[in-house]
Amino acid sequence: MPISRIAIGNPSEFAQPDALKAALAEFISMLIFVFAGEGSGMAYNKLTDNGSATPAGLVAASLSHAFALFVAVSVGANISGGHVNPAVTFGAFIGGHITLLRGILYWIAQLLGSVVACLLLKVATGGLETSAFSLSSGVGAGNAVVFEIVMTFGLVYTVYATAVDPKKGNIGIIAPIAIGFIVGANILAGGAFDGASMNPAVSFGPAVVSWTWNNHWVYWVGPLIGSAIAAVVYETFFITPSSYEQLPVADY
Repeated sequence: MPISRIAIGNPSEFAQPDALKAALAEFISMLIFVFAGEGSGMAYNKLTDNGSATPAGLVAASLSHAFALFVAVSVGANISGGHVNPAVTFGAFIGGHITLLRGILYWIAQLLGSVVACLLLKVATGGLETSAFSLSSGVGAGNAVVFEIVMTFGLVYTVYATAVDPKKGNIGIIAPIAIGFIVGANILAGGAFDGASMNPAVSFGPAVVSWTWNNHWVYWVGPLIGSAIAAVVYETFFITPSSYEQLPVADY
């Protein structure tokens, strides 16, 4: 079982140069991702004079997040593994591919990257609101949690299949594209209902800068549960003990 491979790590990791470089890479990747993703939403609101959401706006959000995540994962892959998501880091931890302490370092960097990106957007746009994630009319918190669990399961399962699995072979080359695609597709599926976060950090930055916390817990609980399920399923059924290896950061 993957749970048996969970490692706490050593406090000295917080001072190791490679861990600090990896955290910096996560910060920069998250900043790039959130600035483009959240920024596209703010640009849409400006162009439509804060008009109601439209199918075209949903497609634009899907494309901007897919493209930005593809880039963010790619530029961080050789340094930190390109997690760009606390849920992905949590899934890697559940599978024994990252220690708890390094995971905490990643989480701090990811959350800071998101907050800084939203602050920069607020300054660059002359004070426009960085809208926090929220539930659409008629969508309850329970519905949104299910959405986030299923969508994040698909995301983290894709990460495992294309980036973590030691048997991935040449498919690892397309991992950033596949990861970007599944996020874009999930936004098309869930964006109209709860914003389709799949990423606690992406929800955290706008919430901090706009200081809006309504149902914010949904965007932590759902992604973390979905991530854990994906990690356990993939590790249990598809990564056999003979093929398991503690992946170096350079590979993931």
